[in-house]
Amino acid sequence: MNLPNKITLARIFLVPLIMVFLLIKFDFGEIMIAGKITTYSELIATIIFIIAASTDGLDGYIARKRKLVTNLGKFLDPLADKLLVTAALISLVEMQRLPAWIAIVIISREFAVTGLRLVAAAEGNVIAASKLGKLKTVTQIIAIVLLMLNNFPFSYFNIAVDQWMIWIAVLMTILSGVDYFLKNRHVIRITKHS
Repeated sequence: MNLPNKITLARIFLVPLIMVFLLIKFDFGEIMIAGKITTYSELIATIIFIIAASTDGLDGYIARKRKLVTNLGKFLDPLADKLLVTAALISLVEMQRLPAWIAIVIISREFAVTGLRLVAAAEGNVIAASKLGKLKTVTQIIAIVLLMLNNFPFSYFNIAVDQWMIWIAVLMTILSGVDYFLKNRHVIRITKHS
């Protein structure tokens, strides 16, 4: 197994760890951040999430630069990304920091685009990540980190950047999903059967 695939697998293995530290209340103590009590467990989960999210582009970059692109990597990389974001969103809903409908919109888009990619792959086509798709991922990660950190450091200034970012992430999620389907509408052909 090559280095890019090992990095991707590491990202997948970090997902349950993030959920454990977010959802299980370990007695590591608490810290007051911008007037809100946050546990050290949540801080550890956030740090792990940031590390995992930061490896997102690294594995692909190394694979392309060293010519180590594999079918396994093509399968694992998007899976790792979706697992990371989905696990964080569901955890934030459980923690009552994110409305469930927002998580459903974001996760539904991921299922829809993955389905589109599967249909395209069955016809021998590959749907590459778009600039909007990459921007969507960045906005989602920023929003998730801010929600995990109770909007730190912006909560000191009473600026709801976490809420703005989650709305931007939802907007980018919808726009990038529509963009994928419009650009690849030829993949989903409606044919008449006689």
